[in-house]
Amino acid sequence: MSGDALSQDPAESRRRIDNTRAHPARVYDVFLCGKDHYPVDRAAAAAALAANPRGYLDVRHNRDFLRRAVTRLVGGDGIRQFLDIGSGLPTAQNVHQIAQRISPDSRVVYVDNDPVVLAHARALLTSGPEGRTDYIDADFMNPAEILEQAAKTLDFDRPVALCLVAILHFVEDEQAYPIVRELLDALPSGSRLVLSHLTEDLNPENVRAVQRTYTERGFTFVLRSRAEVERFFTENGLEQADPGVVPVHHWHADNAAPVPEQPEAAYLESLDDIEKVRYAGINDVTDADINVYAGVGVKA
Repeated sequence: MSGDALSQDPAESRRRIDNTRAHPARVYDVFLCGKDHYPVDRAAAAAALAANPRGYLDVRHNRDFLRRAVTRLVGGDGIRQFLDIGSGLPTAQNVHQIAQRISPDSRVVYVDNDPVVLAHARALLTSGPEGRTDYIDADFMNPAEILEQAAKTLDFDRPVALCLVAILHFVEDEQAYPIVRELLDALPSGSRLVLSHLTEDLNPENVRAVQRTYTERGFTFVLRSRAEVERFFTENGLEQADPGVVPVHHWHADNAAPVPEQPEAAYLESLDDIEKVRYAGINDVTDADINVYAGVGVKA
């Protein structure tokens, strides 16, 4: 890995960490069974799970959509470059691992603005020898900086897959649509938009309960309809790849998500609800569980 962001003083990164307020990337890490979060993040995740006990399926299927999308783009469409904004904490099956397993020369740039993510990215997001992986410490609200820094690793004369996975529901309309437009305008023909987004279209009672738990903690949380999610594609002249914008578990489902090894029943029962998520599979998902739309678009 290279990049100016990773030369930042680790002590300065630690000073920037606010462990008194939940952060979306760290709450996400809780549901993905990571260990890089604080009690306040765990409390936010626990509140969300209490509001929607099957809500972990949104997070885990969202992550599995990213696996399937990257696999198809690299293996089927020949995409070799990815710009993953709001990448969150490194976890199993990161974009560069998926892409470089198929095509070792793939290049991936991750972007996030949480110093906890930065610290772990420095240690864990290492590229294979034929490709390249970089991390940019930048805010989604500053697309010009993201594009300037990403150009040090990515060739903007060749197609790039812009990954906005579970980030736009933290951004209000007046910022979300123009920023996506600015990012896509900088990418060449043949580039892709990989997008997932929470919605209240599918199971409104469940997701509104979760929304309340996050807004009470100071998060911006915007639930968009299918038409509002499709705007990110249509307003930028993108052709939606088959099957369009659909509930995340229906986007080219392959039922290939790993099944966790099960502990003894007595041990499982001794765990709290958040810990039990670690042992929950996701292949038993139903339409009543999911509140996320997903889609991929192609720039002409």
